[in-house]
Amino acid sequence: MTAAERGIWKSTELRRLLAEHGMTISAGKMSGLWTGQPTSVRLDDLDVLCVVLDCQPGDLLKPEPEVVAARKQTPAKQAASGRGPTVPPRRGRNRTQPPA
Repeated sequence: MTAAERGIWKSTELRRLLAEHGMTISAGKMSGLWTGQPTSVRLDDLDVLCVVLDCQPGDLLKPEPEVVAARKQTPAKQAASGRGPTVPPRRGRNRTQPPA
């Protein structure tokens, strides 16, 4: 919406403006930004976006407390399952050896 408010109606136009300011962005990441569902945004990239769109970070970032609440498992549910929070296994070189 912020881009549209600035008269930028196509993602390719925003991508070109970002490139002019030194931010090369892939088509996939641009798609995520344009649809409002980016996987991640680096703080450096956020600075460039704000310069190009002449806005503040708060104009681009919207809190979604309901999403955070949905991701959080309540303590009552943890107790009912008999387990605490799950810990993903470590993969790669730093894997510990099983006991002998």
